[in-house]
Amino acid sequence: MTIKTLAASAAAIALMTGPTLAEVDLSGKTVEWVIPFSETGGSAKWANFFAPLLSQELPGNPTVVVKFMPGAGSTKGANWFQEQEDGDGTLLFGTSGSTQFPYLLDDPRVRYEYADWVPVMASGTGGVAYLNPTDGAKFDGSANNLKDIDFIFGSQGATRLDIVPLLAWEMLGMNVEPVFGIKGRGDGRLMFERGEATIDYQTSSSYIGASADLVEQGKAVAMMTWGALDEDGNIVRDPTFPDIPTFKEVCEATEGCETSGEAWDSWKAFFVAGFPSQKIAFLPKGTSQEVTDTYVAAFEAVRSHPDFAKISAKQVGQYPMFVGAGAAKATKEATTVSDGAKAYVINWLKEAYGVTIN
Repeated sequence: MTIKTLAASAAAIALMTGPTLAEVDLSGKTVEWVIPFSETGGSAKWANFFAPLLSQELPGNPTVVVKFMPGAGSTKGANWFQEQEDGDGTLLFGTSGSTQFPYLLDDPRVRYEYADWVPVMASGTGGVAYLNPTDGAKFDGSANNLKDIDFIFGSQGATRLDIVPLLAWEMLGMNVEPVFGIKGRGDGRLMFERGEATIDYQTSSSYIGASADLVEQGKAVAMMTWGALDEDGNIVRDPTFPDIPTFKEVCEATEGCETSGEAWDSWKAFFVAGFPSQKIAFLPKGTSQEVTDTYVAAFEAVRSHPDFAKISAKQVGQYPMFVGAGAAKATKEATTVSDGAKAYVINWLKEAYGVTIN
């Protein structure tokens, strides 16, 4: 059974439970959608896009307010959410790859367990890396002319989603020095705009909302996307940015970069965990089936709106959205990597940045 079939089945079941859903009434209430990053990044734009749509579909049309709890690359917020129980439908939590990666790597700061949470919606995203204009002028579709340049990159942390760009740049033979500790990718973009960073990447929603303007104004040069997966699991061009080459294409054009072998397999494993099902909306552990079904039905109604595909493409990109059982399957895929990929990345983090995972 495909993910789409699973999602449709779950939605159908939820929609058939009319009497049960009628028992959940959120009239006059406020739903807090907590995002564990700053208000300037892609997760903020993702939640702010879905919040009013969700409000329209939940029974009673509650106000859905997006709140931010940045800290420790999202670990602070995730640890807090782990302590919340028995949701009454007024609390929703959103994660990103930077929440999933510390979990995958057994980061000792992680005190949360994905298996305890109740996924109700998941959506994919992409990412675009870009250069400052001076160095961007040397980019010819390969990194061959960029290997003698020292780049600065604003990073959320070595064990966060930034693993994907940092490992990609190293595989290309580029010298990229991360400045760890920013609270969200939007803060990395601000560093780039101020000239404090000379290379950056943003997830699709944030790139569409801000970084694309930098490229149009000649203040940045798009380098590559991470790509997207076709039905056979191959990396192809990102449908949201079809004119920008993928990392795979740039790697194939760059001397010394290989799209096979241990490094490539590990990079791809973390890309798959971090992007195709990157952003996930959860209800707290212990949430009743009635509330869960209500949210599944609401998100299915959002997805089924005739204008949804057109509107979402402009705001968050052209990526699949999963609900119900589809969201649960997507969550499992996003929180699973092979032992080999995990061991490779842990060793690389130690050698490259002196980061030891205990």
